[in-house]
Amino acid sequence: MRLALKEHGTGDRLCALVHGFTDDRDTWWRVAPAIAELGYRVICPDLRGHGRSPRSKDYSVAAMAGDLVETLPAGLEFVAGHSLGGRLLGDAVSELRPQRAIYLDPAWHVGPIPSGRPDPKRMSRADIEAMHRGWEPRDVDVELSSFAAWDPDSAMCLEELSGTEFAPPRPEVPSLVVLADRSPLVPPASQAHLRSVGFAFRTVRGAGHVLHRDDISGFMAALEDWI
Repeated sequence: MRLALKEHGTGDRLCALVHGFTDDRDTWWRVAPAIAELGYRVICPDLRGHGRSPRSKDYSVAAMAGDLVETLPAGLEFVAGHSLGGRLLGDAVSELRPQRAIYLDPAWHVGPIPSGRPDPKRMSRADIEAMHRGWEPRDVDVELSSFAAWDPDSAMCLEELSGTEFAPPRPEVPSLVVLADRSPLVPPASQAHLRSVGFAFRTVRGAGHVLHRDDISGFMAALEDWI
């Protein structure tokens, strides 16, 4: 499936940012312009069932990773994927072959999905502000609009990932993993293995899972020398 795209900048260097579950390309509203200022053209896709991309009856991880291969140019200077986007990048990186891969608190160790979790479609502004204290009003606006555009059927990809662990055997290209503080998605044992096979690691101290919206300064500092 060809995904809807938004581009920032007109630089000669090309990169891509891949959002996470229930988000869309507007989650990068601060990140993409900041990277564009460094001389990049930044490509931001909406995953299938998210944002302006088509809906589908197939929300398997394989299908969603295949969309990235079909949509993004091969050989980009770097591709960064957050959460679910980091999991999909792990599957797609061998075909995309970017010069560098950046995994942002990737969904590599996913525990059982609890029943009764909040329905994003029913969340109010007050609910989001309570969950993400310190977010700017525009981040809350973006969250509400992404929830409104999101197809709940895409949750089948989480059901597929529930209770699973993904550990790349080795980095296909030079690879950085940027973690939230005390992230459960790449536990210490997995980190030790991944470091031993060549993955680099950095942590945004004090940030939660949505690194780039919890602490934009700390997030951009963690990417230093990689973008």
